[in-house]
Amino acid sequence: MLAPDQRPQRPARQYVQLPRFQRVKVSVLGRYMLADRREFPCQILEMSPGDALVVAPVPGSEGERVIAYVDHIGRIEGEVKSRVDGGFVMDVVASGRKRDKMAAQLTWLANKDILNLPEDRRHERVVPDNRHSTVVLEDGRRYNCKIIDISLSGAAIEIAVRPAMGTPITLGRMRARVVRHFPDGIAVEFASAQEMLTVVQQNLRVN
Repeated sequence: MLAPDQRPQRPARQYVQLPRFQRVKVSVLGRYMLADRREFPCQILEMSPGDALVVAPVPGSEGERVIAYVDHIGRIEGEVKSRVDGGFVMDVVASGRKRDKMAAQLTWLANKDILNLPEDRRHERVVPDNRHSTVVLEDGRRYNCKIIDISLSGAAIEIAVRPAMGTPITLGRMRARVVRHFPDGIAVEFASAQEMLTVVQQNLRVN
């Protein structure tokens, strides 16, 4: 049996040598669950394969486990690293393969925002059959609105209020966010692009 000073020493875990990821600016919606299983809506403003800046109504405690489902990214999990004004920063625990995939998705999202793709004309815009719908804010406030035109990726609507840019809303049954203001209303981008305009029109109707 080896004497205590002769035992081979395990190499120290070199956490400091893990790659540091640079966050990119994005704007994606999602939901997160805290350790007590309460769920809340959220918006990611900055993200890397290693951490994320989350705008959230309830920030949780430092060190608390968080699981989030983020549009375009999918499921992420980690812990609250720090609380910030209006939300928190969480680390992201993931395999190397998952981080590589996340890096590609974040690159696409960052370029999408830089190129202002939500406001381009890739998707044909049409006037829907039924132009009347409702907008619901996260706090439950509901407003009647009129659809000016729609596409597979978003809509322009006449509405009496002007939620701030980036504000998550629900238009009919479609999750969206505000991307532009104009004199009579707002333009919104759907959380995920739809495949058929018929689906869009069905989801804009309020039962």
